[in-house]
Amino acid sequence: MRKISPIFFLAFLSLFLVEKQASGQEMTAKEMVTKSYNLFLGTSSFSTMTMTIVRPQWQRSISMQNWSMGDNYYLTLILSPARDKGEVFLKSKKNMWNFIPAINRMIKIPPSMMMQSWMGSDFTNNDLMKQNSIVTDYKHTFTGSEKLEGYDCAIIDLIPLPEAAVVWGKIKMWIVKKNLITLKAEYFDTHDKLVKTEMASQIKMLGGRLLPSHLEMISNTKKGHKTIIDIQHQEFNIKGINQNFFSIQNMKLIRPKSL
Repeated sequence: MRKISPIFFLAFLSLFLVEKQASGQEMTAKEMVTKSYNLFLGTSSFSTMTMTIVRPQWQRSISMQNWSMGDNYYLTLILSPARDKGEVFLKSKKNMWNFIPAINRMIKIPPSMMMQSWMGSDFTNNDLMKQNSIVTDYKHTFTGSEKLEGYDCAIIDLIPLPEAAVVWGKIKMWIVKKNLITLKAEYFDTHDKLVKTEMASQIKMLGGRLLPSHLEMISNTKKGHKTIIDIQHQEFNIKGINQNFFSIQNMKLIRPKSL
């Protein structure tokens, strides 16, 4: 019998242990969803984007600037069109407000309006209020792999936890294994009917991170209805942003940030 040299054996053993260690460090489905969600977060962030609402007979675009701090505070300032210019939306923890300067009115959005369309788009107030819900309110399970737009993606099913107050009966996500970008998400109602599909593309460097700059939310129940978001500018970890910035008082004072 041919003897195995001690050096070869030690090299093989080291390789085996490294592979076992790497296997033990593979992300869980929840960790992958969390890391993907956090790609657009920092201690704080700022972005400029255009939202285009597409309908069978018409379409309109809305330009806006957005500030955030963690996942509890968001402030959005509408830049155009003229009829909506200066309108401000604020999310502060579990509360949401809308300031309409044309009539100098501050409106607190009640729970009964959470499923209403935001600015006439295919996004709801609930989508904006409970963005971190995909991390905290669901059980995450790997269900397969698939190539999407040339990227090797993990498919993850999100099923609501028994005590979770959520509107979706299931969410299915396609997350790129290498860079953790979510390329596709499907949203199902409690009867397992597909309601809408979110697609991401045009991946580029934004704020020093590799992110999709083009997002589409497509209705699966209303033919020809979709909302497109194009991100023009993105920054992370903005200096001088604190909790006071995300206040009702600041909603009336906020002005567009110069780029």
